[in-house]
Amino acid sequence: MDFEHESDDPFRDDEDDPDAHLSLEKESTKEYVVYLVDASPKMFTSTCPASADDQKEESHFHIALSCISQSLKNQIINRSYDELAICFFNTREKRNIQELSGVFVFNVPERDYLDRPTARLIKEFDRIEESFAKDIGSQHGIVPGTRENSLYNAIWVAQALLRKGSAKTVDKRVLLFTNEDDPFGCIKGAIKSDMKRMTLQRAKDAQDLGISIELLPLSHPSDPFNVSQFYAELIGLEEDELADFMPSSGNKLEDMKDQLRKRMFKKRIVKKLKFIIVDGISIELNSYALIRPTVPGAITWLDSVTNQPLKSERTFICADTGALVEESTKRFHPYKNQNIVFSTKELSEIKRFSTGHLHLLGFKPLSCLRDYYNLKPSTFLYPSDEAMDGSICIFIALHRSMIQLKRFAVAFYGGSSRPQLVALIAQDEIIQSGGQIEPPGMHMISLPYSDDIRLVEERHSEKVGMVTRASNDQIKKAADVIKRIDLKDFSICQFANPGLQRHYAVLQALALEEDEIPEIKDETLPDEEGLARPGVVKALEEFKTSVYGENYDEECEANAKPSEASKKRKAQAEVATKECENYDWGELADTGKLKDLTVVELKYYLTAHNLPVSGKKEALVSRILTHMKK
Repeated sequence: MDFEHESDDPFRDDEDDPDAHLSLEKESTKEYVVYLVDASPKMFTSTCPASADDQKEESHFHIALSCISQSLKNQIINRSYDELAICFFNTREKRNIQELSGVFVFNVPERDYLDRPTARLIKEFDRIEESFAKDIGSQHGIVPGTRENSLYNAIWVAQALLRKGSAKTVDKRVLLFTNEDDPFGCIKGAIKSDMKRMTLQRAKDAQDLGISIELLPLSHPSDPFNVSQFYAELIGLEEDELADFMPSSGNKLEDMKDQLRKRMFKKRIVKKLKFIIVDGISIELNSYALIRPTVPGAITWLDSVTNQPLKSERTFICADTGALVEESTKRFHPYKNQNIVFSTKELSEIKRFSTGHLHLLGFKPLSCLRDYYNLKPSTFLYPSDEAMDGSICIFIALHRSMIQLKRFAVAFYGGSSRPQLVALIAQDEIIQSGGQIEPPGMHMISLPYSDDIRLVEERHSEKVGMVTRASNDQIKKAADVIKRIDLKDFSICQFANPGLQRHYAVLQALALEEDEIPEIKDETLPDEEGLARPGVVKALEEFKTSVYGENYDEECEANAKPSEASKKRKAQAEVATKECENYDWGELADTGKLKDLTVVELKYYLTAHNLPVSGKKEALVSRILTHMKK
């Protein structure tokens, strides 16, 4: 067997294989996290309000566990390939790899200490507070007269848990929950200085290995957390950054959950790009996806016995002997009664007319960029010196010049699958109240091709070619309606997708064996109370009158004039009925020749008999046979 002809196009882009892209994405965006929770007695005695509306007091330990539980449920949906470990320090019992005192790593059977989250882990973690005092226990890990240092041990254990994986391909983080701003406050003299030095050195050793340590402090309005006592030096905060570090955000459970969610939602690099400015000068850019539609997770095939994910493999079998054969290194494409043979290397060279890099072509004034050019969400670009030294310096010079001259860059970008022109728009940094609102960088917008832009008049024009235009009064009334119902300070982040929320609520209830499915509030439904305001009602009535007239009856109009969709369905049914009469369906069913018909021909029968036409060819044949009672 020298070569083969696949059912797919031989010129198909191999690099667009979705499975390959998925595996690359999983590898490049993986994250390992260790939740490090202080279990000292102060975490159980200190309390703060659960929310702004609810004055019920909750312990800091309960708040930390609630935040982690919510984060686990989000992670198992959004980032199920990330791995995590949950570690308590200042505990009576010990369980860790090094057998260090005062540190307990929580886990469930059939799972490594650092592993992907499971439903069983979440279920048992939700119940851990009930049995914590009995099974694990709380105690002061740093007491006078001893050299025990539970914080030092906890950082050491976390570092050991994060030892697997390279820091170049995996982000490693430690999230530390505590309400004790000075863990060595009860120690005096040289022993205190020595223990602090050892702990800070242990933290520095972990950071040198690519592990970032982040602090999530818990405090009370009457007892604020003073980060400058010790932890500022541990996590590497400079003096000018202390004012921006807001430990008071952990005063309530809702605020703490929001703070943890922001920490966990880390902007991940979508792709590293090589930006070629001129011959011999190029820089490295990291690209980030700012806004993308959220969709349900992809289907994962599982083994029916072990429930483990399955990996699909393709094997070629000789039709004559049944023996396994290697995949052919050649392809062919029929052309004028002749098979033109290509090797896989030749096909790869034919399809590679672009390197996939970003090539600068020139600059144009910002006034030339139209709003309707933005056909899809932009990609944010930020420089990196990781692979190419000087990238940040060159990018800053280009960025400043584009802002000063009010220009945007035009560049060529894309691989073999979709080459395109893009616009690079410089964005200046925006800082408010000491915090960064918008980072400096560039937005990459995909510019449309000529046939991507269509005139609205062509779509809505009548047969005679004349376009129906609204009068000035109708335009004014429409503007009044929009002004009345306009949402102030609107953001797409204000509304959750009710379908997705329901989907994941059902999955969570099934996985955790919950008795009730959480009620999902549909925030996309019309605001009936707001639409009933007199000003809105008046504006709607005036708009309706200006367009349809005073004596317009909507119900009579709907009954008298069929819609365009109903006209189209009726015409399709008439054509299908006429075509259906040209076939002897009974004979085709008896002789098994239904499968030889095309999908279009099968749909003639289904449409003529008011049957569903969705599904693959096998489903259509089965539906016809069922209807004919064969």
